[in-house]
Amino acid sequence: MELEELLAVVVLACEKLEIRYFVTGSIATIAYGEPRFTNDIDVVVDLPLAKSQSLCNSFSSEQYYVSEVAVQSAIRRKSQFNLIHPESGLKVDFMVAPESEFNQSRLDRTRKLPILDGKTVWFASPEDTILMKLKYFQEGQSDKHVRDIRSVLKIQGEKIDNSYIRTWAAKLAVAKEWELVSGESAN
Repeated sequence: MELEELLAVVVLACEKLEIRYFVTGSIATIAYGEPRFTNDIDVVVDLPLAKSQSLCNSFSSEQYYVSEVAVQSAIRRKSQFNLIHPESGLKVDFMVAPESEFNQSRLDRTRKLPILDGKTVWFASPEDTILMKLKYFQEGQSDKHVRDIRSVLKIQGEKIDNSYIRTWAAKLAVAKEWELVSGESAN
């Protein structure tokens, strides 16, 4: 199984169950920037507890591993759970985002992008992808996040809403990181 195929399976399950979702993380930076290797998919879900069992049942236990207990715990704690395809070693990190102004903004700004066989998938906007990469960079200081951000900035160019990024970077306390990565002055 290829990454795009696993993504299509996940998207089909979410759409069938009418679960709001969007792809973020490395896959989103690849979609908006330059290709690089990754073996996982990050998906933010607006997942109610009532749909946890149905979501788990969407993935055959013969092909996938997902723990319903972990799913329910993640929903209650607003954290994450995993779906694993053991044969390929691929993994999906499902993140149950807490209710917040920023997460609502991210859900409102999603974009449909084509993947395998013309299937369209909801993705985080490039600006929201950058903002989350700034948070991850702040937390771990990994240059991988800086490379991802610069790749998106390079490819997307003038399409990027820098004002939106500056506003949210200040609210999310990553303005210093944005200035460092983008070369923009905080003034």
